[in-house]
Amino acid sequence: MSALRESLGFLASRLRQVGIFVALILIVILFQVLTDGILLQPQNVTNLVVQNSYILILAIGMVMVIIAGHIDLSVGSIAGFIGAVSGVMIVHWGWAWWIAIPACLLVGALVGAWQGYWIAYVGIPAFIVTLAGMLIFRGLTLITLKNQQITPFPDELRALGGGFLPDISGGTSMLEWLTVILGVGGTAAILFQAIKERRVRRRFNLENEPMAWFAIKTAFIALLMLSITFLLASYRGTPIVLIVLAVLVIAYSALMSNSIFGRHTYAIGGNLHAAELSGIKTKAVTFRLFVNMGVLAALAGLVFTARLNSAQPAGGTGFELDSIAAAFIGGAAVQGGIGTVAGAMVGGLIMGVLNNGMSILGLGTDYQQLIKGLVLLLAVGFDIFNKNRSGGSGSTIGKRFKWKTTPPAAVEKAQEPKSSSKASVPVASVSHPAQAENH
Repeated sequence: MSALRESLGFLASRLRQVGIFVALILIVILFQVLTDGILLQPQNVTNLVVQNSYILILAIGMVMVIIAGHIDLSVGSIAGFIGAVSGVMIVHWGWAWWIAIPACLLVGALVGAWQGYWIAYVGIPAFIVTLAGMLIFRGLTLITLKNQQITPFPDELRALGGGFLPDISGGTSMLEWLTVILGVGGTAAILFQAIKERRVRRRFNLENEPMAWFAIKTAFIALLMLSITFLLASYRGTPIVLIVLAVLVIAYSALMSNSIFGRHTYAIGGNLHAAELSGIKTKAVTFRLFVNMGVLAALAGLVFTARLNSAQPAGGTGFELDSIAAAFIGGAAVQGGIGTVAGAMVGGLIMGVLNNGMSILGLGTDYQQLIKGLVLLLAVGFDIFNKNRSGGSGSTIGKRFKWKTTPPAAVEKAQEPKSSSKASVPVASVSHPAQAENH
């Protein structure tokens, strides 16, 4: 009974982080029932991954920008512009695809550097700079394409947006075994990493999850991974873009959790002035964030163009709204300093399931926009409501279960009287996103 009470208390105290996973599960169950089981059919699951891959790629960069306290309204226009540039390079100029892809990523980096310079070193707010960028690069897209689409693209590039890993069984098996191997291996790696992290936290007497909740969570993640593996293996196997997305999620999660750059990003979003006083080169970090956003926007543009096999004047329209919504639904704070790459992925999947489910049901775009807007409003409203109710010290519901947490050093220092000394700056002590989440 005490273990159950402890687990419920911990769950309630983490309602903000856990809520998005619960919301995703409920939305999937709802549309699975409403669509008579079509939503989770193997072919539709594959389409769901491929159709939302470029939004998820954008969401990775967007959540990093939002954590630092900025916003980027230009990512959709940049994606469309890079799609146009790739069409000119490959179709009109005859460049090989393996040369055009790095060249397009370089153009994306230059675009990000252009915007990052105005934001970081000139001091113009990111909202204004990227709003101007949205107009500039949409105009450049139309100029580059001359209001006409460019097609077709080579098969090698098209595989980036809609191709699959080779079937090692030669099509003779009911399941695609390479997908099964990757899925089982990935599940084992996730479980191993989760157990390793728990042991490390216990060794250093850091706040840890109750064992019952940890077992339930890891078992659920393993079951979810294996279920997705079975569904993908039952159709055509693993989409190539899913491998690209998995590599990005792993790399950027590690970057934000374990690197100095990630800690500096959280510190800047938590308190810019304190970060500056503590010696963080805030301008350089901000500049790099927007360069990174430009590269990811370029990659998303390449994936989108490859999937459609066409560079279109309207390519990328609305991508910025979906990626921003994914970041906020996934738990990023409006004021910055809080958010995770994994949360942004869950938020993107929620948006993707909503789009896919409503399309299957035949709802018009008018109702789809209405529902997605309400979901975004409710997600941010829940975030603010939960924060106000907790008063910065955990969920009110969690207090009823008497789940007590030890505040990290950053929180303890933040509660001390302010001093003019640089050594007393609280945010500089933030060394891990988990600590930033507790502010």
